[in-house]
Amino acid sequence: MKVKSKVFKGTVILILVAIWFLFRNFPHITEKFYSLFLYPIIAQIFHFLFGWLPFSVGDIFYTVLIGFVIFYLVKNRKKIRQQPIIFLVKATFFGVQLIFVFFLLWGFNYFRLPLEKSLKISQEHSKVALFRSTQKLVNKANVLHLQLTLNADEKVVYKQSLQDIYQEAFRCFSTDFIIPLAFEYRYKSVKNSLYSPLLTYMGYSGYLNPFTNEAQVNALMIGYSLPVTACHEIAHQMGYAAENEANFIGYVMAKQSQDLYFQYSATLFALKYLLAEVRKNDTQKYNEFIGQLRQGIFENYKEVRQFWQQYQNPAEPLFKASYDAFLKANNQQEGIRSYDFVTKLIIWQLEQE
Repeated sequence: MKVKSKVFKGTVILILVAIWFLFRNFPHITEKFYSLFLYPIIAQIFHFLFGWLPFSVGDIFYTVLIGFVIFYLVKNRKKIRQQPIIFLVKATFFGVQLIFVFFLLWGFNYFRLPLEKSLKISQEHSKVALFRSTQKLVNKANVLHLQLTLNADEKVVYKQSLQDIYQEAFRCFSTDFIIPLAFEYRYKSVKNSLYSPLLTYMGYSGYLNPFTNEAQVNALMIGYSLPVTACHEIAHQMGYAAENEANFIGYVMAKQSQDLYFQYSATLFALKYLLAEVRKNDTQKYNEFIGQLRQGIFENYKEVRQFWQQYQNPAEPLFKASYDAFLKANNQQEGIRSYDFVTKLIIWQLEQE
C-alpha cells in the first residue's frame, strides 16, 4: 500500500507540473481555455458564495491554515525529528497541492496574453505623446480639484465610508469598458482585510485572496488612493494578474465613474506615474508641469506619502523583496517594478481620447 501511495503521489505531482508547464509556456492556450473560459466560472462561483458576507473569509482561511500548520508541527515534532525524510515528502506533496490550487483558482492568469498584445499596442510612446498626455492629466487634476474644493491650497478630503467606496467601485465595473471583460461583475466581493495593520507595516494597500477571490483592501489607508486601490483589486478579480495591467484597469474604471472623487483619485494616480516618466526625460518640462498644479493637489500627495512613512520599518524591505521574487517567478520579469509599467497603457488610453 505504501508503494502504491508513493506512486500515486508521484503521478499526481507529475500531472500537476505538466498542466502548470502547459499554461506557463503557451499564453494563447492560457488566454483561451483558462482566462476566458474556466476562470470566469470559478470567479463568479466564489463571488456568489462569499461576496455577500461582511467579513473576509479568505483572511480567516489563512488564519486557520497557519494555525493548523503550527499545531501539526508542535504535535508531531518528535516524529518529525525521527523521520525527517517522510515529513519532507509529505510536506512537499501538501505544498505542491496548495500551490496548484492557487494557480487553478486564479494564478494561471499570470501566464495569459499581455494586455498590450490584446490591445495591439506595438509601439513605444514618444516624448510628444508623453508630454501631451501629462498636460491632459494636469488640466484634469486642476479642474477636478477646483470642483471639489474652492480653496486652491486645500487638499481634497475623502469623507465617504469604505463601504460607499466599495459600492461605487462595483458600479464602475458594471459599465462599458474599452476592453471587453471576460465576465460580468455581478456580485460585489470587496472587503476590509482583517490583516490591515500587518498590510500597512508591510507597505501594501491591498491584495486579492486567490483562494476565495475576495478583493482585500487595507482599511487603514487614507486619502485619494482608496478609490483607485479598490478598483485595482477588482481588476485582479476580473482575471488581470499583472500589476501594471491591474493598475491600468483600476485607473480607467475609477476615471469613468460619475463620482468626482473617483475621477480625482484616478487622475492623481495616473499623473504621479506620468510625472515620474517626464522627470526622467526632461527636468525642465517636469518643472513646467509641476508649476501648473494647484497647491492642494500636492497636499493630497503629501497626505498619502506621510501615511506610509509613519509605518516604515526594518522588515518592510524584506516583505517587498519576497513579493518581488514572487512576481518574477510568475512571469513578471521586472518584479515589483512592474507596477510602474502602467505608463505606456495610460498614454495609449489618453491618446485615444
